[in-house]
Amino acid sequence: MEHKEFEELVKLASQQEALPQALEILKASDDQEVAEAAASLAGQFALAEVDGEKRVYHVTLQADEQGEEQEFVEHVMNEGDDVIRFVAWFFDAMFEVKRKDTYQAAGKTYQQAKRS
Repeated sequence: MEHKEFEELVKLASQQEALPQALEILKASDDQEVAEAAASLAGQFALAEVDGEKRVYHVTLQADEQGEEQEFVEHVMNEGDDVIRFVAWFFDAMFEVKRKDTYQAAGKTYQQAKRS
């Protein structure tokens, strides 16, 4: 995918209201790899309330060393966050594009998560 196409896709996806709409934009991408990666994520997100926040998690099953399936949960964003957080997570998780680069493509400023 050319950088201009990447920028256009990132901007379009990050302008959506919520994660499901952004995921649909990514699934409809002309880039087959992006579309397939987005389609593979369908049904893998869960919403949970933690510390008074509604958090969106990516949930997968992975085999551990003993071959037993374990649930793996990764915090993606909070409900109501700017959708660029999901878009940046998607390109980082699926294509190893740095989140900062995805934010730049969207014309947004990336802020590193604070460590506690």
